Amino acid sequence: MTFSIAACDRRTGMFGVCISTRFPAVGAVTTFARSGVGAIVTQARANPLLACEGLDLLEEGYDAQEVLRMLVASDHQPRRRQLIIVDAGCGVAVHTGTATDDYRGHFTGDGYGVAGNLLVSEKTLFSMLEAYETSREEVLPERLVRSLEAGQAAGGDRRGRQSAALRVVSTEPYPYLDL
Repeated sequence: MTFSIAACDRRTGMFGVCISTRFPAVGAVTTFARSGVGAIVTQARANPLLACEGLDLLEEGYDAQEVLRMLVASDHQPRRRQLIIVDAGCGVAVHTGTATDDYRGHFTGDGYGVAGNLLVSEKTLFSMLEAYETSREEVLPERLVRSLEAGQAAGGDRRGRQSAALRVVSTEPYPYLDL
């Protein structure tokens, strides 16, 4: 139902997530970030409690891979879920459950991950990767939006679009951007 990106910016210490879907008010239950800690996206069958628990685990010092293992192990529906986790060291872990809707997939790069399900094709995710990689000189919020726009231009969610969200945290305990 969704395509998204979660990333960190090593230069500024910012973390951010950007997401688009046919589901209304997507940002309310899918995008999570905490200053100095990391960022998490939960989608497909979104479970905001997993993201809240995941941020707490990241804050305790676990890395993205460890947190992903713990969350998937404790989840009652991991096959129906997608998660992107970015930790304070810009480590990335992504999970795409085998029961999420086709086309589904995920990819990671240096300090970021993209994931999607119910997509027109894998071109959505490849376009997101390319846009993020080629906008390295931009600030993190701009890079995230460019990535999302590229995914939409490549087909995006096969059902169309209804909502999007952008959440970025910097050094303060409140969001730098929350749209």
